[in-house]
Amino acid sequence: MQDVKRRLIRWAVVVALILLIPLVLTIRDGGVEGVGWNWTFFDFIFMGTLLFGAGLVYELIARKMSNSAYRAAVGVAVVTAVLMVWINAAVGIIGDGDFPNAMYFGVLAIGGIGALIARFRPYGMSHALFAMALAQAMVPGIALIIWPPSVISWEPGVMKVFALNAVFVLLWVGSALLFRHVSATGSK
Repeated sequence: MQDVKRRLIRWAVVVALILLIPLVLTIRDGGVEGVGWNWTFFDFIFMGTLLFGAGLVYELIARKMSNSAYRAAVGVAVVTAVLMVWINAAVGIIGDGDFPNAMYFGVLAIGGIGALIARFRPYGMSHALFAMALAQAMVPGIALIIWPPSVISWEPGVMKVFALNAVFVLLWVGSALLFRHVSATGSK
């Protein structure tokens, strides 16, 4: 019980230290809209909850395994999910519209459902993360078909969306390969 309490306190301190960065930058820039950093109270609550929740998810899943590759796979998946939610909440991956960006929550739902079905076992987790990578790769194409830009071209904005999605796909695949390695070696 002491160990759990210590880990929770550690995550709370880490989150507080991370949130000090935008707090100092918001104070420095005077909190003026459109100038530098302008985080609201809600932004701090949202990020604090997101980061602390990610830490809790990592602790709940990874602490059950002593295998470092399993822990790394969980870490990569959790950090990737946090980055995706953060970018989506801040500016949206596919522009400012809410509807195209909502598809990314489907990617996270696939992972969550897949992890529960797999009961967090490495082989099943690798399949869940490969499915997430596939869904992630499909999102910008689906968005381009359903919500085409006003001018059909491969403008820099469209290319950036595909490039950013490729980074997320690589991270999901990296985590899946780590889970696959744990499954193949049969280590606990």
